[in-house]
Amino acid sequence: MRLPATQVALLEAASATETKTVESLAEQVDADTTAVTNAALELEAEGLLTVEEYTAEEVELTAEGERYRENGLPELRLYDAAVEAGGEDEPVGIGQLVGAAGLEGPEVDIALSNFARKGFGDIEEGAVSVDLEGGPDVDPDDDPEAGALDAIAGGNAGYLDENVLDRLVDRGLATRHETTVRSVTLTDDGVTALMEGVETAETVGALTPEMLTSGEWEDVEFAEYNVAADAEAEYGGRKHVLRQTADRVKDVLVGMGFQEMEGPHADAEFWINDCLFMPQDHPARTHWDQFALDVPPMRDLPDDLVDRVESAHREGVGDDGDGYHSPWTEDVAKGVDLRGHTTSLSMRYLSGEQVGELEPPQRWFSVEKVYRNDTLDPTHLLEFFQIEGWVMAEDLSVRDLMGTFTEFYERFGITDIEFKPHYNPYTEPSFELFGTHPKTGEIVEIGNSGIFREEVLSPLGVECDVMAWGLALERLLMLMYGFEDIRDVHGTLCDLDLLRTAEVVN
Repeated sequence: MRLPATQVALLEAASATETKTVESLAEQVDADTTAVTNAALELEAEGLLTVEEYTAEEVELTAEGERYRENGLPELRLYDAAVEAGGEDEPVGIGQLVGAAGLEGPEVDIALSNFARKGFGDIEEGAVSVDLEGGPDVDPDDDPEAGALDAIAGGNAGYLDENVLDRLVDRGLATRHETTVRSVTLTDDGVTALMEGVETAETVGALTPEMLTSGEWEDVEFAEYNVAADAEAEYGGRKHVLRQTADRVKDVLVGMGFQEMEGPHADAEFWINDCLFMPQDHPARTHWDQFALDVPPMRDLPDDLVDRVESAHREGVGDDGDGYHSPWTEDVAKGVDLRGHTTSLSMRYLSGEQVGELEPPQRWFSVEKVYRNDTLDPTHLLEFFQIEGWVMAEDLSVRDLMGTFTEFYERFGITDIEFKPHYNPYTEPSFELFGTHPKTGEIVEIGNSGIFREEVLSPLGVECDVMAWGLALERLLMLMYGFEDIRDVHGTLCDLDLLRTAEVVN
């Protein structure tokens, strides 16, 4: 019997009395796992091997998990630093411990939350105290999560406590996924074939231009093509699911009669906040909420508009208007920040500075990135996409605004939008939008909206109503696809397998 080289090697390595996995045989014969799998399936078709399949769970460390395995879990580093600083005797300031523990960025919050969860001590009023008598279940020197990281790296995840493994997965330090394991055993016919002798046939798997020009193709033996064999997964380039959704949002809004706005990501606070009737001492305008840039101030602000906006802040608008009676300076207005919302574009367009004076009716939108100094969690990132939109027309009402949202979200199969009255410094009336997560059933905030106040429109020279909104593109994505953590699809820790296999929602 003549067989291709890989099949001969596989027959000789297989056993009639011991089941062996394809992976172990591939290592034994020094061949690619895919090639050995194909050879096994071909030999099974000839009755020489028996191939069995079963599904197994594989556990792997993420990049963050591998880093913590090498450097130590943040809470353990915090504990060690606190002990070293005498935290068992008296509380030690968090600021002192952060540097000593080598904690950076998000690791600080991770360390503090898990320090408390594991019962290592107390955190009160910005100070850490260590409890060396933590109890029988508290042993920083034998932390089960740290041990589990080593076990996973060593290929021993199968022996781990499920609760510990679940915790590592929840923390994003490990991933679970199912894989198909194939094992082979020699049949009686396979044993007979080996006893009678199996020769290696020189086969060719692909026809090349050189074979055609030389005529060699007439003398070679081509390998049979097994259409039932598994093919190696190939992931070509594809558009990110978030970009797909952004493009679809644009198509929907254009279909509803809107035009697209564009403008700078870094802009003067004047356009970002002052035009929106946000007082300059508002807490949301501090560095705790937005990113200020260390660059020269923006000088080309329209003088007349600056005067009108300052007057609205100081004195209000109209006979019954009343300003904020709080500090307002042009120096603050000229400071440059990363925009915290794309409403800065709306101010540029409504004022006539971007494309000239606009006459009602008008409909404009943008789907662009904004930047906020938020705490990272499953629904918040430091940068995200906002769906900005506004309509300028006579006699607009909340009914018009709610109807616009109903039509927009129905285009994405979302029909359970809920509205809640809200307060904004720049709209009255105002309300937030909520949707129901398709998997968890939780109510998710998806946007903010309202009708611009007189104090916003009058300085801009707009004499009719303007209804406006800012919707979260990532929250829309969660409602469409059922994603529970936006960090799985956006950011440095995104799940590449998820992005490669996510089906497009039409």
